[in-house]
Amino acid sequence: MGNVFVLDHPLIQHKLTYIRDKNTGTKEFRELVDEVAMLMAFEITRNLPLQEASIETPVMETKTKVLAGKKIGLIPILRAGLGMVDGMLNLIPAARVGHVGLYRDPETLKPVEYYIKLPTDISERELIVIDPMLATGGSANDAIHSLKKRGAKNIRLMCLVAAPEGVEVIKEEHPDVDIYLAALDEKLDEKGYIVPGLGDAGDRLFGTK
Repeated sequence: MGNVFVLDHPLIQHKLTYIRDKNTGTKEFRELVDEVAMLMAFEITRNLPLQEASIETPVMETKTKVLAGKKIGLIPILRAGLGMVDGMLNLIPAARVGHVGLYRDPETLKPVEYYIKLPTDISERELIVIDPMLATGGSANDAIHSLKKRGAKNIRLMCLVAAPEGVEVIKEEHPDVDIYLAALDEKLDEKGYIVPGLGDAGDRLFGTK
């Protein structure tokens, strides 16, 4: 069964406060999202397997640990997910990056896929789907279905903030997917926005309206 992890590290929570603040401008918002993504990457990779290696320090030969070759794939949901990729790549530079492009139909609130480009070996990779907002859960659900349809077996979902409604959709549709959040918010409003949320992450990252 997929678990929900709220990453309550003090630095994540501190920076999230400024991400939420409506007075935070585009440049600072982008930098903060980048920093929180890096801190979340640190938490989400906590259980990556290690293997033993031998190296020479300046003093002597010693046995030490390296990552056991578990290959990571980062899959941002366009466009807002792009704002979290660089922060994660700072910590996991060998990760491959795929992209899933979805938009939400304003009438039906259902996601429409318009672009997908993935690493060729996604079935062998541990995939982290990235989207700052998990609101209705429609986009993330659709993105995960797209990945599974193309052979993905090991998927996690990483978001800044989520509404309980979106979390329930993912848990129901994808019980094998763990969800990592900086905050689990109160609810969705009648327009499908997360409350208290942080507004539209894409618009705030890219300075659009």
